[in-house]
Amino acid sequence: MRPPRPAPLSPADARGVASKPVRRWNGAALQPPEDDSLAVEEPLEIRVNGESLVTTMRTPGHDRELAVGFLLAEGLIRGADDLGTLAHCGRPGEEGWGNVLEVTPAPGVFLDPEPLRATRRGTLTTSACGVCGRRSVEDLLTGCTPLPPGPVLSPSAVARATERLRDVQRNFARTGGVHAAAALDTEGRLLAAFEDVGRHNAVDKVVGALVLAPDLTRQPVLLAVSGRVSFEIIQKAVRARIPVVAGVSAATTLSVDLALRSGVTLATFVRDGRFNVHSHAERLAGA
Repeated sequence: MRPPRPAPLSPADARGVASKPVRRWNGAALQPPEDDSLAVEEPLEIRVNGESLVTTMRTPGHDRELAVGFLLAEGLIRGADDLGTLAHCGRPGEEGWGNVLEVTPAPGVFLDPEPLRATRRGTLTTSACGVCGRRSVEDLLTGCTPLPPGPVLSPSAVARATERLRDVQRNFARTGGVHAAAALDTEGRLLAAFEDVGRHNAVDKVVGALVLAPDLTRQPVLLAVSGRVSFEIIQKAVRARIPVVAGVSAATTLSVDLALRSGVTLATFVRDGRFNVHSHAERLAGA
């Protein structure tokens, strides 16, 4: 069934959608070919000081935010002060332009990629998994400093968190093929939100936007994600110091273990005003 046709996309969102021919089976016959909207998936190679660090499959757009969120999640940077420039290699119009991003550290800052390279088999990260190729779970736990107690939120604020995703899922409405993530403050106000073919990429874009925001005055306290909450989503929340994670779908055993160990309040199946809470329910008023 064709997704409903929403209003025209903005130029930024339009980068994530392309048309391909499709023939639809209506229960009795194949229909003639027609154009269908699909989510764009392309590689992004992230380089540090001219050397390739990783290649991830992502939805084009907001590549700077994606790179910054990834570097923070992997422990290569502590914040925006560690960064010099972030720029796409090559020139507009050249084949493949926009799919390689060069990261230069700030003066006096050394970004050491060796620990990351040592824990991955190869350099490809697919859009389905943010931590594929890791050698051990303990490696993933490295650097996940437990979060302090608080703040206390209304359970209704958590229950409404995933509803905010619907407001930003413009490409999903067109294609049905992308995930979304959003950061909210204690009042449920939206601080940053992005879509991507990869769940972890959407989170990286959100975190990267928060790191790069020079005038961020409200503290992000809640990360809402579409789909399941797996290990790397909790890891990224801990690195970004976001204490509450709300997912539309289920958790995995490792995500619950890390949430318990790292002080994250993990809520799952957040739908229609209800949710399950797996860890640190003390952040919920009345718990």
